[in-house]
Amino acid sequence: MNRDILTFDKVISRIDLNQNILDDLKENLYLFTKRCFDIFVSLIGVIFLVPVLFILKLVFMLSGDFKPMLFKQRRIGKFGKDIYIYKVRSMVPNAEEELKKLLKVKKYKKEWDKNQKLENDPRITKIGKFIRKTSIDEIPQFINVLKGDMSLIGPRPLVVNELDNHGGSHRIYESVKPGITGWWACNGRSAIDYKERLNLEYYYINNKSISLDFKCIYKTIAAVINKNGAK
Repeated sequence: MNRDILTFDKVISRIDLNQNILDDLKENLYLFTKRCFDIFVSLIGVIFLVPVLFILKLVFMLSGDFKPMLFKQRRIGKFGKDIYIYKVRSMVPNAEEELKKLLKVKKYKKEWDKNQKLENDPRITKIGKFIRKTSIDEIPQFINVLKGDMSLIGPRPLVVNELDNHGGSHRIYESVKPGITGWWACNGRSAIDYKERLNLEYYYINNKSISLDFKCIYKTIAAVINKNGAK
């Protein structure tokens, strides 16, 4: 009887071991495929970026704005690592200084603490509104994808302490690379509150797969065309 139990336990252990090996192989295959796709698409994106930036620079200059058009922001990446993402400027050049002034106003402070953004941000320029509606400001992040700091699909890279301020999970959120777009970005974006946003990001992380990535890309394209949730 004892021998039978020992044999059964060994069989179960082997099944568990084999399952773990299969899970690891599946995860590694997913990550390899995802990285290859990231590189392929981001190379195309960078090529597309050059003429777009040239046209945008002319538009900026014609509007009287001669300040640098591109800028980088410190964000938190995978495993809590600091990364610097590239964006097209959609706000006034001294946006950080202006934000400090705005946060001295009670209504702006309350809104910022809740959502980490302002519904009708007075710092956004006229050109910036168009840039955000069309998500052009995100295009330079293809450079981040090529560098390996980001992926095409993943949770949005957050600013320092943002996750703590909203009671988020570092273990879950920072277990993957942040993305240019993600499950939150294509399912409501700025139109939903922060708690729901985190739940959408967690859903992607816990269910990540190639099929979910392609579904996310499709929904993102549809959202950009229809300008759903973009602010």
